[in-house]
Amino acid sequence: MSRFNSAKGPSQRQLRVGEQVRHALAAILQRGDIRDEVLEKTVISVSEVRMSPDLKIATVFVAPLGADDDEAVVKALARHAKFIRGRASGELGQMKYMPAFRFLLDTSYDNFDRIDRLLRSPEVARDLDHDGEDDA
Repeated sequence: MSRFNSAKGPSQRQLRVGEQVRHALAAILQRGDIRDEVLEKTVISVSEVRMSPDLKIATVFVAPLGADDDEAVVKALARHAKFIRGRASGELGQMKYMPAFRFLLDTSYDNFDRIDRLLRSPEVARDLDHDGEDDA
């Protein structure tokens, strides 16, 4: 039987280490250590880092700000993943294993925007007005 139950969610240790890795990656990207044409002209927000149960894989969710092609930014980060891993090892020296980074595009902001537009649509406003009239 596995010790890790995926339905239960990440452990406290995974969450803590993920946050430490997120801070380290944000500092690396902010300093501009990576020499890449795509990355140099883009501000990258590291919104979340999810650690695997064994802490050997870090799935990094990024949101490129001001980029023409978000997928190109994610591909550039993936190309430089080993370099980023080396830079992060200095800031995360307390870890037994340095995690491998997998970069994914964070679409949660798009989902928030879509839900907000839906809630503000005339159809939803009309339905909410009808509900209020039935209560009177």
